Order: sequence, then C-alpha cells, then structure tokens
Amino acid sequence: MRYIFLLAVLIVSCSEQQKPRTFTSVGIETIYTDSISIRAIELMGNSLAFAANKGTFGSIDLTTDKVRANIEKYHTSLPAFRAVAHTANDFFMLSIESPALLYKTGVKGRMELVYKEEGEGVFYDAMTFLNDLDGIAVGDSVDGCLSVIMTSDGGNSWLKLPCSKLPEGIESEGAFAASNTNIETVGENIWIATTSGRVLFSPDKGNSWESFQTPIRNEEPTEGIYSIDFNDKNLGFAIGGDYTNPDNTTANKAITKDGGKTWNLLADGLEPGYKSCVQFVPGTQGNGLVAVGFTGISYSSDMGKSWKELTKESFYTIRFQNDTIAYAAGKNRISKLVFN
Repeated sequence: MRYIFLLAVLIVSCSEQQKPRTFTSVGIETIYTDSISIRAIELMGNSLAFAANKGTFGSIDLTTDKVRANIEKYHTSLPAFRAVAHTANDFFMLSIESPALLYKTGVKGRMELVYKEEGEGVFYDAMTFLNDLDGIAVGDSVDGCLSVIMTSDGGNSWLKLPCSKLPEGIESEGAFAASNTNIETVGENIWIATTSGRVLFSPDKGNSWESFQTPIRNEEPTEGIYSIDFNDKNLGFAIGGDYTNPDNTTANKAITKDGGKTWNLLADGLEPGYKSCVQFVPGTQGNGLVAVGFTGISYSSDMGKSWKELTKESFYTIRFQNDTIAYAAGKNRISKLVFN
C-alpha cells in the first residue's frame, strides 16, 4: 500500500507540473523613463541592457533598479539603435540606416565600432548570438537579397554574406526593425522572418540556407512577419499584421511544429491583431505565449489557439526573466512586468 500511495503522489505531482500556467493579469512597474523610443533590450545576468534612438544605450541593475545611460555619437549624428545582443564577455548594438554602425564593448567602458556599412538601401533590423563566438545580424534587401552579416570570432569582425549563399531575394523584401525579434536561434539553427512572410532557415550556423513561405499576409509594405520565437528546434510561432491597420486580425499569427518547414494560421480573424513581438513563456512546454505591441499585451495558454488581452498598455518588445517576470520596453520607458 505504501508503494501504491507513493506512485499516486508522483502521478499527481507530474500532472501538476505539466499543467499549463494560466495568466489572468499583469502588473506593470516602470523602472526607466526618457524621451526615447526603445525597441531593443537584452537580459544579461542580473542586468538588462538596452539601446534606443538619439544614440542612447545603457543598462539597468535588476537587483537595485539603478540605471546607467550613455550617448554614443557618430561624428555629429546620434544613431538610432534598434538591435542589441551579447556574449559572455561583450555587449553589442546596431543602428538601422546608412551608415549602419555596429558597436561592441571596448576598453575602459567605451564602445568600439567593429562594422560599418554605407549605401543606398542599407537598413539593419535585428541581431543575436548563437553562442559566444557566432553571431548574426539581418537587414533589408540590397543588390537582390537580404543583408546578412555574421561573425565567428565573438564579434570582433563581421562579414556580409554574398547573395550567392542566400535564397533568392524578393523585390523590396526586408525585415521589420520593430522589436529585435525577427531572428531566432536554437543550437546551430537560425530562422529569419521577413516582410514577405517568408522564413529563411539555416541548420548549420549560416553556412547553408533555404526558405519557407508562411501564410501570414504580406500584400502591403507594412504587412509581414514582425516577430518570431522558437520554444525548441521544432516549435515556433510568428506574429505580424499591419501597424497602420492594427485591428485587422486576419492571417497574422502562425505556428510551426517541424522547425519552420510548414506553418499554419491560428486564431485567424480573432484577436489579437498587429503585434510587434511574441515570446514563449518559459516553463510552459511551449503552451504559453505573450505578444506585445503599441496596442497592448495579449496572452495565450494553448499555443496560440486562443488569446486574452491582459492590458492596453503599450510596449514594443519583451523578454522573460523567468516564468512570471518579464521586462518590456516601448515609447519613453522600460517596465518590469509581473504576470499573475
């Protein structure tokens, strides 16, 4: 009888662990304010790094909420930063339009310029690292293909991939510099989401590529995939829409369960409409999703089949620290979010 009782306890415990977490509300505490637009944040241990327009970048100590903000000038101009990334040793930030400027942590606390690109059409959107050596950044199409730059030495040097190594481009295809979440990596796998509703995929750290079309609508220049996230190498979610028509809820949410090869629409014609960032909730076996945008925060507990609006508070991007606490940034602020 004793062993039967223990077995029953284990079964109940496992069932409780597998039960998806359900959020009904979110508490919002603003921890940094300034007259800037913040679309790029990155959790780095016990700190949150950020970069924004007006050359502004910095970090927030998540233990004390102490903010350190700086200004990076390029000659007399103030770059607009919309992408950040990090390794164990360095912080990186990338500006959008020509000249595109990629900085890394330098000596004595100053930032060091490690890549610059000038020219018509130059516009970079997102950046991330696969590990402490391999990193990638993506920008809009130039000369017939997406702009993809990569590093294999921890970000000290960057090289642009030739169009011959990438899938054939689509006219005017790019990515949205809305939340620094149109690149996702798991292991050696890389996914890039585009304005054309495509997902470019590399299984080998960018050495080879193929492309897959999603059903997310992309007829207008302001439509396409704005954000992509993967829970593991198979389960991924993409969200988009049209920021000029944010209430349109058709063909703007899609899921893949085979690593991005095939995609299916979810909650088609149902809320939410346009969102600029989607993230899986940690510890929910891929069931929990949170999507943010200037229209508010929405939540799904069933892999995107149904959604609930938690608040109309406006944010552009979000990152989870654990299964209930996240940090989000938007117009003029960064906030701590506590989901309940």
